Amino acid sequence: MVSTETKAEMEEYLGRVPSWIDGLPEPAADHSWRIVRDFELGETELEQREKALIGLGAAAALQCPYCVRFHKAEAKLEEATDEQVSEAVGIASGVRYFSTVLHGAEIGHEEFAAETEEMIDHVRNQQAAPSDDD
Repeated sequence: MVSTETKAEMEEYLGRVPSWIDGLPEPAADHSWRIVRDFELGETELEQREKALIGLGAAAALQCPYCVRFHKAEAKLEEATDEQVSEAVGIASGVRYFSTVLHGAEIGHEEFAAETEEMIDHVRNQQAAPSDDD
């Protein structure tokens, strides 16, 4: 059960107390709201639209219809375009796809880390190279 103070906060922020809060054990209820309030809805290094799109991508990859609905609505509230919403889901699907490939092929983590470092160095060098447009 969530505390009376937390219920009041939720009603102020969201206009109601969401039903999912009742699914939490009492020791976690207030704490869970603070995570949402301070991290997901609060001011952080990421803009609200970015956080909503990340949340949507993660929700889509996890295949959680509840979180997809919430984060998609949140992204639209933050003026994300249909193209940005689609791209967030597309990126999440790519991450899930390639994660499946990497795990199924049992690619060594150290090997992958070394390859990634080489590729990042290459791209960084390409970006720093003078353009031949002159």
